[in-house]
Amino acid sequence: MTKKKTYNKMYFIGMLVVLLAFSCVPTQKAIRDANIEVPEHYQKTTSDTSNVATLRWKDFFTDSKLVALIDTALANNQELHIILQRIAMANNEVKVRKGEYLPFVNVYAGAEVEKVGEYTRNGAVEQQLDIREGEEFPEPLTDFSVGLDVSWELDVWKKLRNGKKAAVLEYLSTIEGKNFMVTQLVSEIANSYYELLALDNQLQIIEQNLELQNNALDMVKLQKQAARATQLAVKRFEAEVLKNQSNKFEIQQQIVEIENKINFLLGRYPQTIDRDASDFIARPIDDIEAGLPAQLLANRPDIKQAEYELEALKLNVKMAKANFYPSIGIKAGIGLQAFNSKYLTSTPESLLYSLVGDVVSPLINRNAIKAAYSNANSRQLQAVFEYEKAILNGYIEVANTLSDIKNLKANYNLKTKQVAAMTEAIDLSIQLFKSARAEYTEVLMTQREALDSKLEIIETKRDQYLANVKIYQALGGGWN
Repeated sequence: MTKKKTYNKMYFIGMLVVLLAFSCVPTQKAIRDANIEVPEHYQKTTSDTSNVATLRWKDFFTDSKLVALIDTALANNQELHIILQRIAMANNEVKVRKGEYLPFVNVYAGAEVEKVGEYTRNGAVEQQLDIREGEEFPEPLTDFSVGLDVSWELDVWKKLRNGKKAAVLEYLSTIEGKNFMVTQLVSEIANSYYELLALDNQLQIIEQNLELQNNALDMVKLQKQAARATQLAVKRFEAEVLKNQSNKFEIQQQIVEIENKINFLLGRYPQTIDRDASDFIARPIDDIEAGLPAQLLANRPDIKQAEYELEALKLNVKMAKANFYPSIGIKAGIGLQAFNSKYLTSTPESLLYSLVGDVVSPLINRNAIKAAYSNANSRQLQAVFEYEKAILNGYIEVANTLSDIKNLKANYNLKTKQVAAMTEAIDLSIQLFKSARAEYTEVLMTQREALDSKLEIIETKRDQYLANVKIYQALGGGWN
Protein backbone atom coordinates (compact mmCIF):
# COMPACT_ATOMS: atom_id res chain seq x y z
CA MET A 1 0.00 0.00 0.00
CA THR A 2 2.84 2.36 0.84
CA LYS A 3 4.54 1.66 -2.48
CA LYS A 4 1.31 2.44 -4.34
CA LYS A 5 0.91 5.77 -2.54
CA THR A 6 4.51 6.66 -3.28
CA TYR A 7 3.99 5.84 -6.98
CA ASN A 8 0.80 7.91 -7.14
CA LYS A 9 2.55 10.82 -5.50
CA MET A 10 5.45 10.72 -7.96
CA TYR A 11 3.03 10.44 -10.89
CA PHE A 12 1.09 13.46 -9.62
CA ILE A 13 4.27 15.53 -9.23
CA GLY A 14 5.39 14.56 -12.73
CA MET A 15 2.08 15.53 -14.30
CA LEU A 16 2.10 18.79 -12.35
CA VAL A 17 5.56 19.66 -13.73
CA VAL A 18 4.47 18.87 -17.32
CA LEU A 19 1.25 20.88 -17.00
CA LEU A 20 3.17 23.78 -15.48
CA ALA A 21 5.62 23.69 -18.37
CA PHE A 22 2.83 23.68 -20.97
CA SER A 23 0.98 26.51 -19.25
CA CYS A 24 4.03 28.74 -19.68
CA VAL A 25 4.32 28.22 -23.45
CA PRO A 26 3.43 31.51 -25.19
CA THR A 27 0.93 31.42 -27.99
CA GLN A 28 2.32 32.07 -31.44
CA LYS A 29 2.03 35.64 -32.59
CA ALA A 30 -0.37 36.33 -35.43
CA ILE A 31 1.91 36.55 -38.46
CA ARG A 32 0.09 37.89 -41.48
CA ASP A 33 0.42 36.05 -44.75
CA ALA A 34 2.43 37.63 -47.54
CA ASN A 35 0.42 39.59 -50.09
CA ILE A 36 1.27 38.00 -53.43
CA GLU A 37 -1.47 39.61 -55.47
CA VAL A 38 -0.19 41.43 -58.55
CA PRO A 39 -2.04 43.29 -61.33
CA GLU A 40 -3.50 41.08 -64.04
CA HIS A 41 -1.33 42.65 -66.73
CA TYR A 42 1.27 45.35 -67.22
CA GLN A 43 0.14 48.84 -68.08
CA LYS A 44 -0.74 49.35 -71.74
CA THR A 45 -0.02 45.73 -72.63
CA THR A 46 -2.21 42.84 -73.71
CA SER A 47 -2.91 39.80 -71.55
CA ASP A 48 -0.69 37.38 -73.48
CA THR A 49 1.02 34.48 -71.67
CA SER A 50 3.94 34.36 -74.13
CA ASN A 51 7.02 35.23 -72.10
CA VAL A 52 10.58 35.78 -73.30
CA ALA A 53 11.86 34.64 -69.88
CA THR A 54 11.22 31.03 -70.89
CA LEU A 55 13.92 31.29 -73.57
CA ARG A 56 17.37 29.94 -72.78
CA TRP A 57 19.95 32.70 -72.83
CA LYS A 58 21.70 31.00 -75.77
CA ASP A 59 18.48 31.39 -77.75
CA PHE A 60 17.84 34.96 -76.60
CA PHE A 61 21.29 36.29 -77.59
CA THR A 62 21.94 35.70 -81.27
CA ASP A 63 25.49 37.13 -81.39
CA SER A 64 27.80 34.08 -81.38
CA LYS A 65 30.71 36.11 -79.98
CA LEU A 66 28.58 37.28 -77.04
CA VAL A 67 27.38 33.71 -76.43
CA ALA A 68 31.01 32.54 -76.29
CA LEU A 69 31.84 35.22 -73.71
CA ILE A 70 28.91 34.24 -71.49
CA ASP A 71 29.86 30.56 -71.75
CA THR A 72 33.38 31.37 -70.57
CA ALA A 73 32.09 33.47 -67.68
CA LEU A 74 29.75 30.74 -66.43
CA ALA A 75 32.71 28.35 -66.36
CA ASN A 76 35.36 30.65 -64.85
CA ASN A 77 33.71 33.45 -62.84
CA GLN A 78 35.11 33.39 -59.30
CA GLU A 79 32.00 34.82 -57.63
CA LEU A 80 29.90 32.06 -59.18
CA HIS A 81 32.31 29.44 -57.87
CA ILE A 82 32.03 30.98 -54.40
CA ILE A 83 28.25 30.69 -54.37
CA LEU A 84 28.49 27.08 -55.61
CA GLN A 85 30.48 26.31 -52.47
CA ARG A 86 27.71 27.89 -50.40
CA ILE A 87 25.26 25.52 -52.08
CA ALA A 88 27.49 22.57 -51.19
CA MET A 89 27.61 23.72 -47.55
CA ALA A 90 23.84 24.13 -47.46
CA ASN A 91 23.48 20.58 -48.80
CA ASN A 92 25.78 19.32 -46.05
CA GLU A 93 23.67 21.15 -43.48
CA VAL A 94 20.64 19.17 -44.70
CA LYS A 95 22.54 15.94 -43.99
CA VAL A 96 23.49 17.21 -40.53
CA ARG A 97 19.90 18.09 -39.64
CA LYS A 98 18.65 14.77 -40.99
CA GLY A 99 21.03 12.86 -38.76
CA GLU A 100 19.97 14.73 -35.64
CA TYR A 101 16.59 12.99 -35.29
CA LEU A 102 18.01 9.51 -35.91
CA PRO A 103 19.57 7.40 -33.09
CA PHE A 104 23.28 7.91 -32.43
CA VAL A 105 25.09 4.56 -32.08
CA ASN A 106 28.71 4.56 -30.92
CA VAL A 107 31.15 1.71 -30.48
CA TYR A 108 33.79 2.02 -27.80
CA ALA A 109 36.77 0.11 -26.49
CA GLY A 110 38.95 1.08 -23.58
CA ALA A 111 41.78 -0.02 -21.32
CA GLU A 112 42.67 1.40 -17.90
CA VAL A 113 45.22 0.78 -15.17
CA GLU A 114 44.81 2.03 -11.59
CA LYS A 115 46.79 1.74 -8.33
CA VAL A 116 45.06 2.78 -5.12
CA GLY A 117 46.59 3.15 -1.66
CA GLU A 118 46.15 0.25 0.77
CA TYR A 119 45.00 2.58 3.54
CA THR A 120 42.13 3.91 1.49
CA ARG A 121 38.64 2.55 1.39
CA ASN A 122 39.06 0.86 -1.98
CA GLY A 123 42.49 -0.44 -1.11
CA ALA A 124 41.32 -1.97 2.15
CA VAL A 125 38.41 -3.69 0.46
CA GLU A 126 40.69 -5.14 -2.21
CA GLN A 127 42.99 -6.56 0.48
CA GLN A 128 40.09 -8.36 2.13
CA LEU A 129 38.36 -9.78 -0.96
CA ASP A 130 39.36 -12.58 -3.27
CA ILE A 131 38.21 -12.65 -6.84
CA ARG A 132 38.25 -16.39 -7.10
CA GLU A 133 39.65 -19.12 -4.91
CA GLY A 134 43.38 -18.71 -4.74
CA GLU A 135 43.38 -15.33 -6.54
CA GLU A 136 43.60 -11.80 -5.28
CA PHE A 137 42.93 -8.42 -6.87
CA PRO A 138 45.79 -7.68 -9.18
CA GLU A 139 47.92 -4.71 -8.30
CA PRO A 140 47.89 -2.37 -10.10
CA LEU A 141 44.30 -3.02 -11.18
CA THR A 142 43.59 -3.06 -14.90
CA ASP A 143 40.24 -2.60 -16.57
CA PHE A 144 39.23 -3.56 -20.11
CA SER A 145 35.92 -2.76 -21.79
CA VAL A 146 34.24 -2.96 -25.18
CA GLY A 147 30.65 -2.31 -26.23
CA LEU A 148 27.99 -0.17 -27.86
CA ASP A 149 26.07 2.83 -26.57
CA VAL A 150 22.97 4.38 -28.08
CA SER A 151 21.42 7.81 -27.52
CA TRP A 152 18.22 9.05 -29.10
CA GLU A 153 16.17 12.18 -28.58
CA LEU A 154 12.55 11.40 -29.37
CA ASP A 155 11.33 14.08 -31.76
CA VAL A 156 7.86 14.28 -30.19
CA TRP A 157 7.36 17.97 -31.00
CA LYS A 158 8.90 17.69 -34.50
CA LYS A 159 11.60 20.17 -33.62
CA LEU A 160 14.35 18.15 -35.29
CA ARG A 161 12.28 17.24 -38.33
CA ASN A 162 11.28 20.89 -38.80
CA GLY A 163 14.95 21.77 -38.55
CA LYS A 164 15.70 19.36 -41.38
CA LYS A 165 12.87 20.80 -43.50
CA ALA A 166 14.13 24.33 -42.81
CA ALA A 167 17.62 23.27 -43.92
CA VAL A 168 16.17 21.87 -47.16
CA LEU A 169 14.41 25.19 -47.80
CA GLU A 170 17.63 27.09 -47.09
CA TYR A 171 19.38 24.81 -49.58
CA LEU A 172 16.74 25.56 -52.22
CA SER A 173 17.10 29.26 -51.37
CA THR A 174 20.86 29.14 -52.06
CA ILE A 175 20.16 27.49 -55.43
CA GLU A 176 17.79 30.33 -56.33
CA GLY A 177 20.44 32.77 -55.13
CA LYS A 178 22.86 31.14 -57.56
CA ASN A 179 20.29 31.39 -60.35
CA PHE A 180 19.77 35.08 -59.59
CA MET A 181 23.50 35.64 -59.72
CA VAL A 182 23.67 33.86 -63.09
CA THR A 183 21.00 36.22 -64.48
CA GLN A 184 22.99 39.19 -63.21
CA LEU A 185 26.24 37.82 -64.64
CA VAL A 186 24.68 37.14 -68.05
CA SER A 187 23.10 40.59 -68.10
CA GLU A 188 26.26 42.38 -67.00
CA ILE A 189 28.36 40.73 -69.71
CA ALA A 190 25.72 41.49 -72.36
CA ASN A 191 25.45 45.11 -71.22
CA SER A 192 29.23 45.56 -71.28
CA TYR A 193 29.44 43.89 -74.68
CA TYR A 194 26.86 46.25 -76.21
CA GLU A 195 28.55 49.25 -74.59
CA LEU A 196 31.78 48.10 -76.23
CA LEU A 197 30.12 47.88 -79.64
CA ALA A 198 28.67 51.35 -79.15
CA LEU A 199 32.09 52.77 -78.27
CA ASP A 200 33.59 51.13 -81.37
CA ASN A 201 30.96 52.83 -83.52
CA GLN A 202 31.45 56.17 -81.79
CA LEU A 203 35.19 55.91 -82.39
CA GLN A 204 34.53 55.18 -86.05
CA ILE A 205 32.19 58.18 -86.33
CA ILE A 206 34.77 60.48 -84.73
CA GLU A 207 37.46 59.25 -87.14
CA GLN A 208 35.12 59.88 -90.10
CA ASN A 209 34.29 63.32 -88.73
CA LEU A 210 37.97 64.10 -88.26
CA GLU A 211 38.50 63.38 -91.95
CA LEU A 212 35.71 65.84 -92.84
CA GLN A 213 37.08 68.46 -90.46
CA ASN A 214 40.61 68.13 -91.83
CA ASN A 215 39.22 68.62 -95.32
CA ALA A 216 37.32 71.68 -94.10
CA LEU A 217 40.47 72.98 -92.43
CA ASP A 218 42.42 72.65 -95.70
CA MET A 219 39.58 74.45 -97.48
CA VAL A 220 39.64 77.34 -94.98
CA LYS A 221 43.41 77.68 -95.33
CA LEU A 222 43.00 77.97 -99.09
CA GLN A 223 40.22 80.54 -98.53
CA LYS A 224 42.58 82.53 -96.30
CA GLN A 225 45.29 82.51 -98.96
CA ALA A 226 42.71 83.87 -101.38
CA ALA A 227 41.78 86.53 -98.82
CA ARG A 228 38.28 85.10 -98.49
CA ALA A 229 38.75 83.93 -94.88
CA THR A 230 40.63 85.14 -91.81
CA GLN A 231 43.22 83.61 -89.51
CA LEU A 232 40.49 83.43 -86.88
CA ALA A 233 38.55 80.97 -89.04
CA VAL A 234 41.66 78.86 -89.51
CA LYS A 235 42.29 78.70 -85.75
CA ARG A 236 38.66 77.87 -85.00
CA PHE A 237 38.77 74.94 -87.42
CA GLU A 238 42.13 73.79 -85.97
CA ALA A 239 40.66 73.90 -82.47
CA GLU A 240 37.68 71.80 -83.58
CA VAL A 241 40.02 69.18 -85.06
CA LEU A 242 42.09 69.05 -81.85
CA LYS A 243 38.94 68.74 -79.74
CA ASN A 244 37.77 65.66 -81.64
CA GLN A 245 41.25 64.14 -81.54
CA SER A 246 41.07 64.51 -77.75
CA ASN A 247 37.63 62.87 -77.67
CA LYS A 248 39.08 59.99 -79.64
CA PHE A 249 41.58 59.20 -76.86
CA GLU A 250 38.85 59.41 -74.23
CA ILE A 251 36.80 56.80 -76.08
CA GLN A 252 39.86 54.58 -76.50
CA GLN A 253 40.34 54.66 -72.72
CA GLN A 254 36.69 53.75 -72.16
CA ILE A 255 37.11 50.80 -74.54
CA VAL A 256 40.09 49.53 -72.52
CA GLU A 257 38.13 49.78 -69.26
CA ILE A 258 35.05 48.01 -70.63
CA GLU A 259 37.22 45.25 -72.12
CA ASN A 260 38.94 44.73 -68.78
CA LYS A 261 35.58 44.69 -66.99
CA ILE A 262 34.45 41.86 -69.26
CA ASN A 263 37.76 40.05 -68.74
CA PHE A 264 37.29 40.30 -64.97
CA LEU A 265 33.82 38.78 -65.23
CA LEU A 266 35.31 36.00 -67.35
CA GLY A 267 37.95 35.34 -64.69
CA ARG A 268 40.95 36.10 -66.88
CA TYR A 269 43.64 38.74 -67.29
CA PRO A 270 43.21 41.65 -69.76
CA GLN A 271 43.06 40.78 -73.43
CA THR A 272 41.23 42.00 -76.49
CA ILE A 273 37.54 41.10 -76.58
CA ASP A 274 36.55 39.40 -79.83
CA ARG A 275 33.59 41.31 -81.31
CA ASP A 276 32.02 42.55 -84.54
CA ALA A 277 30.57 46.09 -84.40
CA SER A 278 29.99 46.50 -88.13
CA ASP A 279 26.21 45.95 -88.05
CA PHE A 280 25.55 47.61 -84.69
CA ILE A 281 23.23 50.27 -86.09
CA ALA A 282 21.63 48.15 -88.79
CA ARG A 283 20.89 45.18 -86.52
CA PRO A 284 17.13 45.01 -85.80
CA ILE A 285 15.79 45.05 -82.24
CA ASP A 286 13.32 42.24 -81.63
CA ASP A 287 10.00 42.88 -79.91
CA ILE A 288 9.71 41.55 -76.37
CA GLU A 289 6.87 39.37 -75.06
CA ALA A 290 6.48 40.18 -71.38
CA GLY A 291 3.74 37.70 -70.46
CA LEU A 292 1.69 38.23 -67.29
CA PRO A 293 2.83 39.69 -63.96
CA ALA A 294 1.82 36.49 -62.14
CA GLN A 295 4.56 34.65 -64.06
CA LEU A 296 7.18 36.66 -62.17
CA LEU A 297 6.50 34.52 -59.07
CA ALA A 298 7.72 31.43 -60.91
CA ASN A 299 10.38 32.93 -63.20
CA ARG A 300 12.34 35.40 -61.06
CA PRO A 301 14.97 33.66 -58.89
CA ASP A 302 15.09 36.49 -56.33
CA ILE A 303 11.34 36.17 -55.70
CA LYS A 304 11.59 32.39 -55.37
CA GLN A 305 14.57 32.82 -53.05
CA ALA A 306 12.56 35.17 -50.81
CA GLU A 307 9.70 32.65 -50.80
CA TYR A 308 11.95 29.80 -49.65
CA GLU A 309 13.46 32.03 -46.97
CA LEU A 310 9.97 32.84 -45.70
CA GLU A 311 8.96 29.16 -45.54
CA ALA A 312 12.19 28.28 -43.71
CA LEU A 313 11.61 31.02 -41.13
CA LYS A 314 8.07 29.75 -40.52
CA LEU A 315 9.57 26.43 -39.51
CA ASN A 316 12.13 28.22 -37.34
CA VAL A 317 9.22 29.71 -35.36
CA LYS A 318 7.89 26.20 -34.71
CA MET A 319 11.36 25.07 -33.66
CA ALA A 320 11.68 28.01 -31.27
CA LYS A 321 8.29 27.18 -29.76
CA ALA A 322 9.28 23.54 -29.30
CA ASN A 323 12.07 24.67 -26.94
CA PHE A 324 9.38 25.34 -24.32
CA TYR A 325 8.30 21.69 -24.35
CA PRO A 326 10.03 18.83 -22.50
CA SER A 327 12.70 16.94 -24.41
CA ILE A 328 12.53 13.17 -24.11
CA GLY A 329 15.72 11.16 -24.44
CA ILE A 330 16.67 7.49 -24.32
CA LYS A 331 20.15 6.19 -23.61
CA ALA A 332 21.17 2.55 -23.71
CA GLY A 333 24.38 0.60 -23.67
CA ILE A 334 25.64 -2.97 -23.76
CA GLY A 335 29.15 -4.30 -23.52
CA LEU A 336 31.76 -6.39 -21.78
CA GLN A 337 34.05 -5.27 -18.95
CA ALA A 338 36.68 -7.11 -16.88
CA PHE A 339 39.89 -6.39 -14.98
CA ASN A 340 41.70 -9.01 -17.03
CA SER A 341 41.41 -9.44 -20.76
CA LYS A 342 41.09 -13.25 -20.43
CA TYR A 343 37.82 -12.73 -18.53
CA LEU A 344 36.43 -10.26 -21.07
CA THR A 345 34.52 -12.90 -22.99
CA SER A 346 33.22 -14.65 -19.89
CA THR A 347 29.49 -14.10 -19.85
CA PRO A 348 27.29 -13.30 -18.07
CA GLU A 349 29.95 -12.31 -15.46
CA SER A 350 31.55 -9.66 -17.72
CA LEU A 351 28.31 -8.52 -19.35
CA LEU A 352 27.03 -5.01 -18.60
CA TYR A 353 24.06 -3.11 -19.93
CA SER A 354 22.03 0.00 -19.15
CA LEU A 355 18.80 1.65 -20.20
CA VAL A 356 17.94 5.22 -19.20
CA GLY A 357 15.01 7.41 -20.15
CA ASP A 358 14.77 11.07 -19.16
CA VAL A 359 12.45 14.02 -19.59
CA VAL A 360 13.93 17.50 -19.35
CA SER A 361 11.87 20.66 -19.46
CA PRO A 362 12.83 24.30 -18.82
CA LEU A 363 11.02 25.54 -15.75
CA ILE A 364 12.66 28.63 -14.27
CA ASN A 365 14.52 31.53 -15.95
CA ARG A 366 13.29 30.91 -19.48
CA ASN A 367 13.91 34.46 -20.68
CA ALA A 368 16.49 33.31 -23.24
CA ILE A 369 13.99 30.86 -24.78
CA LYS A 370 11.29 33.51 -24.85
CA ALA A 371 13.66 36.01 -26.48
CA ALA A 372 14.66 33.44 -29.13
CA TYR A 373 10.99 32.75 -29.82
CA SER A 374 10.22 36.47 -30.17
CA ASN A 375 13.17 36.90 -32.53
CA ALA A 376 11.97 33.96 -34.65
CA ASN A 377 8.57 35.63 -35.00
CA SER A 378 10.19 38.96 -35.89
CA ARG A 379 12.43 37.33 -38.51
CA GLN A 380 9.41 35.63 -40.03
CA LEU A 381 7.55 38.93 -40.28
CA GLN A 382 10.67 40.52 -41.76
CA ALA A 383 10.76 37.75 -44.38
CA VAL A 384 7.11 38.50 -45.25
CA PHE A 385 8.05 42.09 -46.06
CA GLU A 386 11.15 40.96 -47.98
CA TYR A 387 8.99 38.64 -50.09
CA GLU A 388 6.44 41.36 -50.80
CA LYS A 389 9.23 43.82 -51.62
CA ALA A 390 10.80 41.36 -54.09
CA ILE A 391 7.45 40.94 -55.89
CA LEU A 392 6.79 44.69 -56.00
CA ASN A 393 10.34 45.43 -57.15
CA GLY A 394 10.07 42.84 -59.92
CA TYR A 395 6.80 44.26 -61.22
CA ILE A 396 8.09 47.86 -61.20
CA GLU A 397 11.32 46.86 -62.96
CA VAL A 398 9.34 45.23 -65.76
CA ALA A 399 6.86 48.13 -66.01
CA ASN A 400 9.65 50.73 -66.19
CA THR A 401 11.63 48.80 -68.78
CA LEU A 402 8.61 48.16 -71.00
CA SER A 403 7.94 51.89 -71.01
CA ASP A 404 11.63 52.56 -71.69
CA ILE A 405 11.62 50.19 -74.69
CA LYS A 406 8.60 51.94 -76.18
CA ASN A 407 10.04 55.44 -75.72
CA LEU A 408 13.49 54.44 -76.98
CA LYS A 409 11.92 53.10 -80.18
CA ALA A 410 10.18 56.42 -80.85
CA ASN A 411 13.34 58.30 -79.89
CA TYR A 412 15.47 56.23 -82.27
CA ASN A 413 13.13 56.87 -85.21
CA LEU A 414 13.40 60.64 -84.64
CA LYS A 415 17.19 60.45 -84.20
CA THR A 416 17.43 58.67 -87.55
CA LYS A 417 15.67 61.54 -89.28
CA GLN A 418 17.83 64.05 -87.39
CA VAL A 419 21.06 62.37 -88.56
CA ALA A 420 19.85 62.32 -92.17
CA ALA A 421 19.00 66.02 -92.00
CA MET A 422 22.33 66.98 -90.40
CA THR A 423 24.30 64.92 -92.96
CA GLU A 424 22.66 66.94 -95.76
CA ALA A 425 23.28 70.13 -93.80
CA ILE A 426 27.05 69.49 -93.77
CA ASP A 427 27.23 69.37 -97.57
CA LEU A 428 25.01 72.45 -97.89
CA SER A 429 27.08 74.49 -95.40
CA ILE A 430 30.33 73.72 -97.22
CA GLN A 431 28.85 74.62 -100.62
CA LEU A 432 27.45 77.88 -99.23
CA PHE A 433 30.77 78.71 -97.57
CA LYS A 434 32.66 78.13 -100.81
CA SER A 435 30.32 80.55 -102.59
CA ALA A 436 30.65 83.09 -99.74
CA ARG A 437 27.00 82.75 -98.85
CA ALA A 438 27.65 81.31 -95.35
CA GLU A 439 30.02 82.17 -92.52
CA TYR A 440 32.69 79.72 -91.34
CA THR A 441 30.93 79.58 -87.97
CA GLU A 442 27.91 78.05 -89.66
CA VAL A 443 30.11 75.32 -91.11
CA LEU A 444 31.64 74.67 -87.69
CA MET A 445 28.30 74.54 -85.90
CA THR A 446 26.81 72.28 -88.56
CA GLN A 447 29.69 69.80 -88.33
CA ARG A 448 29.54 69.85 -84.52
CA GLU A 449 25.79 69.28 -84.45
CA ALA A 450 26.05 66.53 -87.05
CA LEU A 451 28.70 64.76 -84.97
CA ASP A 452 26.59 65.07 -81.83
CA SER A 453 23.54 63.66 -83.60
CA LYS A 454 25.51 60.66 -84.89
CA LEU A 455 26.95 59.97 -81.45
CA GLU A 456 23.51 60.31 -79.89
CA ILE A 457 21.88 57.83 -82.26
CA ILE A 458 24.58 55.30 -81.37
CA GLU A 459 23.86 55.89 -77.69
CA THR A 460 20.13 55.47 -78.32
CA LYS A 461 20.75 52.21 -80.18
CA ARG A 462 22.93 51.06 -77.30
CA ASP A 463 20.18 51.93 -74.84
CA GLN A 464 17.76 49.83 -76.90
CA TYR A 465 20.06 46.82 -76.60
CA LEU A 466 20.49 47.43 -72.86
CA ALA A 467 16.73 47.76 -72.38
CA ASN A 468 16.17 44.40 -74.09
CA VAL A 469 18.74 42.79 -71.83
CA LYS A 470 17.18 44.42 -68.78
CA ILE A 471 13.64 43.29 -69.61
CA TYR A 472 14.93 39.74 -70.16
CA GLN A 473 16.54 39.83 -66.72
CA ALA A 474 13.57 41.57 -65.07
CA LEU A 475 11.17 38.92 -66.38
CA GLY A 476 13.33 36.19 -64.85
CA GLY A 477 15.27 35.01 -67.89
CA GLY A 478 18.95 34.15 -68.16
CA TRP A 479 19.44 31.47 -65.50
CA ASN A 480 17.94 28.44 -67.26
